[in-house]
Formats: sequence, structure tokens, C-alpha cells
Amino acid sequence: MELAKIENLLEKYFEAKTTIQEEAVLKEYFAQEEVAAHLVEHKEMFNFFSDSSLETSNRTIELTRKNERIIPLKWLSIAAMLVFFIGIYSIYQQNETEKEEARLAYMETQKALELISSSLNKGTGAIAHLDNFNKGTDAMAQLQTFGDAQKKIFN
Repeated sequence: MELAKIENLLEKYFEAKTTIQEEAVLKEYFAQEEVAAHLVEHKEMFNFFSDSSLETSNRTIELTRKNERIIPLKWLSIAAMLVFFIGIYSIYQQNETEKEEARLAYMETQKALELISSSLNKGTGAIAHLDNFNKGTDAMAQLQTFGDAQKKIFN
């Protein structure tokens, strides 16, 4: 029964599904002198793990910082904000330039329309003289009706 349990634990171990307690059971089993014949090949592996866990080193390791140029996050965020504001400013300047161009175009159009208006006003001055002509023709039409009435009376 115990052998079947060990085989199941080995299968789970190789599938990386064992818990720490189950691995401790396997280490304990393979630490014994007598292991089932078909499991002897795994004994060396578990003994290696046990032996390597006991190894220690007396060597001291100094951790030194390399002189790498690592840009801190603070400076990266400042640079990003600077790029952002420069972009916003350039868009604002472009909009102001377009507004100025539109204002100049409006002023030029206004000048052109004033020129056309003054030319048309000169033409209306000449038409005003026609108004006097119309008054004269109206007076002649009244004389004509007077003349018709006179003919009826004297004829």
C-alpha cells in the first residue's frame, strides 16, 4: 500500500503537482537504505537534492552598484510632461496662426466688397437722374390727359 502511495506521489512530483508535505514524504522514503528496485534510479536524484540543500558557502559577496546611467522615473515623468506641454503649445500657436490668416482674409474680402459697393453706388447716382426723367414723363402724361379732355370738350 505504501509503495503505491509513493508511486502516485512520484507521478504527481514529475507533473509538478505535489505539496511541500508530499515532497517531504518522498525525501524521507528515498533517504532509507531499502528502496523498491524499480524506484532505485530516483533515489540518487533525491539524495542529490538532500545533499545540495546542506551545502553552504563562506564566501562573502560584495554588492556594488555599477555606474550605469539609469534615468529615474521622476526625470522621465518630467520629460514626458515637457514634451506634452510643447505639443499643446505648438497646437495652440498653429490655431492662432490660422485665426490670424482667417482675420486677414476677412479684412481683404471686406475691402473687396467695399470697392464693389462704391462702384455700384456710382451707378445709382446715374440712375437718380433717371428719376427726374420719370417725373417729366409723368407730367407729360398729365398734359396728355388734359389735351384729351380739351378735345372732347371742343369737338
